[in-house]
Amino acid sequence: MTRKGYKHTELGEIPEDWEVKTLGEILKVMHGQSQFEIESNNGKYPILATGGCIGRTNSFLYNKPSVLIGRKGTIDKPQYIETPFWTIDTLFYTDIWGAYPKYIYYKFNTIKWLKYNEASGVPSLNANAIEHIAIILPPLPEQRAIASVLSDMDAEIEALEAKRNKYTKIKQGMMQDLLTGRVRLKI
Repeated sequence: MTRKGYKHTELGEIPEDWEVKTLGEILKVMHGQSQFEIESNNGKYPILATGGCIGRTNSFLYNKPSVLIGRKGTIDKPQYIETPFWTIDTLFYTDIWGAYPKYIYYKFNTIKWLKYNEASGVPSLNANAIEHIAIILPPLPEQRAIASVLSDMDAEIEALEAKRNKYTKIKQGMMQDLLTGRVRLKI
C-alpha cells in the first residue's frame, strides 16, 4: 500500500512530485582526451584522471560544473568540479542539463559502480550503460537544498579532519619529547 503523498515506481515508493529518470535523460557522458599536446607546467586549468589532478593546461575541455567518473581503473570514486578542466581518456565527464550538478554528484556517490563493471581485468565502465541507470529525481529547488545540506556536512567533516590531523601532529611531537626524555613529567 502506498502512503498518502507518495507514488509507487520501479525504484520503490517516492514523493508524488519526484520523478524516475535515466541518467541519459538529464546528462550526457563525455569522453576525456589525451593531454600530451596541451600540457603546461604553469597552466590555469587542472588535467584530471581517475586518481585526481595529474597536471595543468591552458586549454579546457569543459567549463561548466560536472560530475566525473572513471572509465578505466578507479570506477567507483566520483569527482565533482565547478571550474574549467581537462580530463584524460580514462575519466568520463558529464554534460548536465536536466538536474542540479552537485545533486547528481551526491547521487553518483550512492550508485554501486562496480556492478556495472564490463571488464574482467582492469575495471571498466561504458558511457551507454551509465546513461541507462535509473535514478530518483526531486524537483530542482529540492535538489539544490539537498546538495546544500550535504555540502555543508562535507565542509564540517573536512574541518574536523583538519583539526584531527593537527592534534595527531601535536601528539606525535609530544610523544617524541616524552619518550626521549627531552621533556620530563613531574611525578
